[in-house]
Amino acid sequence: MPEPSYILSERPAPRVARLVLNRPEKRNAQNTALLYELDRAFLEATEDESVSVVILAAAGPHFSSGHDLGEADPLDRSAAHPTATGWRAVSGSLAERILARERDLYLGLSERWRVLPKPTIAQVQGKCIAGGLMLAWPCDLIVASEDAEFQDPTVLMGMPGCELFDHPREIGPRRAKEWLFTASTLTARQAFDLGMVNRVVPRESLENETLALASAIAAKPLLALRLIKESVNAAVDAQGRAGALQTAFSHHQLAHAHNLQAHGMAVDPAGFPAQVRRP
Repeated sequence: MPEPSYILSERPAPRVARLVLNRPEKRNAQNTALLYELDRAFLEATEDESVSVVILAAAGPHFSSGHDLGEADPLDRSAAHPTATGWRAVSGSLAERILARERDLYLGLSERWRVLPKPTIAQVQGKCIAGGLMLAWPCDLIVASEDAEFQDPTVLMGMPGCELFDHPREIGPRRAKEWLFTASTLTARQAFDLGMVNRVVPRESLENETLALASAIAAKPLLALRLIKESVNAAVDAQGRAGALQTAFSHHQLAHAHNLQAHGMAVDPAGFPAQVRRP
């Protein structure tokens, strides 16, 4: 049976594409198929000469609950897809296979989306948890509904944060430490005050406000938009972002290896939902 379509691709206004995460029954948890399908949709929108701005939205009450921790045989499922970054390991130790999957599927895709040569806007409502941040943060702008909440509770699973470790850049180092140490939640208004979010709007206005912003940007010359995006990204990269990301990603893999040895699974079961625990 073919896999269901997890991404809806829309053209809601001239020169604007909207990609919609379409797994609301799972709170848009990201399984392997969803992420590779989203990557293809991003690339198609990038190659479409009639599109200048891409919105990333989500169906249902929540933007994304993060990685799908209940996905059956995720390593085997990853092997069934072409790699996005060239990293692939179908044999070897379990730690090596997890490293290859996460470098390609998580860090690799998030970093590729960050440098797409068109402006991108995340339209966030409800929960945006851990892996959900790895969808929103690569976007150039974030518009959040008043009920949006942001959280990375991976410390509960013995992990040092999600694979895309942009936390210090998004909210500052001390607030990032507190946020990660405590697994606490940032409201939309707190995220705005810290600079993570561009705009906070009523839930009922989220779609229209995001589309209005996208349309205003899409009316500008695309080459200028591309050059602005590349210039701002270069300024951030010059501050050492790439090295910091690689260090944190290596620490993430060390934590997986430790948990495999100590607990027989890639995360500490103390904070792992009982219904998806597996040996």
